[in-house]
Amino acid sequence: MEMPKVSHIIDGAQQQGKKMLAVLIDPDKPSEKELIELCIKASENGADLIFVGGSLLSRDSLEECLRTVKAHISIPVLLFPGSVLQISDQADGILFLSLISGRNPDLLIGNHVIAAPYLKSSKLEVLPTAYMLVDCGTTTTAIYMSNSKALPYEKPDIAACTAMAGEFLGLRYFYLDGGSGAEKAVSPQMMKAVRKSIDRPIIVGGGIRDAATARSLVEAGADVIVVGNLFEKNPEAMADIAKAIHSF
Repeated sequence: MEMPKVSHIIDGAQQQGKKMLAVLIDPDKPSEKELIELCIKASENGADLIFVGGSLLSRDSLEECLRTVKAHISIPVLLFPGSVLQISDQADGILFLSLISGRNPDLLIGNHVIAAPYLKSSKLEVLPTAYMLVDCGTTTTAIYMSNSKALPYEKPDIAACTAMAGEFLGLRYFYLDGGSGAEKAVSPQMMKAVRKSIDRPIIVGGGIRDAATARSLVEAGADVIVVGNLFEKNPEAMADIAKAIHSF
C-alpha cells in the first residue's frame, strides 16, 4: 500500500486538531544497534514522523542511516538537511528549508538553486519550509553553521512578523528551532504569537526535554513537536512526551 503524501498527513492532522511527534535522528550519532532500538521505540510509542539530518555531518552515514530507518519503521521519513549534500531518494520527502530568520543569502535561496535540479529529478516530496532559528540560550551548531543571527528569545513580535512574511512568500510549513543542545525550548509566548500570525502548520524543536514542555508548546499552538538528543540518550522518555502530545 502506497504511503500518502507527507504534506497530506501533516495538513490533515492540523485540520483535525491532532498534534504530532517527530523524532529527529542525526546520522552521525547512533550506532546501528542504537538506531534500530530508537526506531522500535518510535514505533511502539506512536511517533508520527522521523526527521533525518544534522547541521554538520562528519562522516558519510546518511544513506546507511536512511536504509536502516526505512527497514525498521513504516512512518514517513523526512530529510532535515543541514546542507545540499544531505539529499537522498531513500527518504520519503525533504523539508526544503529557507532560513527566513537570518540574512544569509545562501540559506535563503543560494543553496536551493543548487539543490533544485536534483530534487526535480528525484522521487522526494518537497515541503517548502520556513526555518526560523531562535536564540534559546546558547550558540548551537545550527546557529554557528548558518552564519546568521537567531531570533531574540524575548521578542515574540519579531518572530510573528517573520512568520507572516514567510506565509506571504508562499512557504507552507514553519519550523521554529532552538537547535540541538539548546538550553531551553522556544517559549510558549513566542509560539502563541506565531500561531496568531499564520494559519500554516508549525513545527518546533530544540531544548524540549520533558512532557510538560512539549505539552505547553502544543497548547500554545505548535502542530509538530520535534525531539532528538533526548531520545538518543533516554528512549524511555518517548512514551511520556508522546502521550502528552497526543492527548491534547
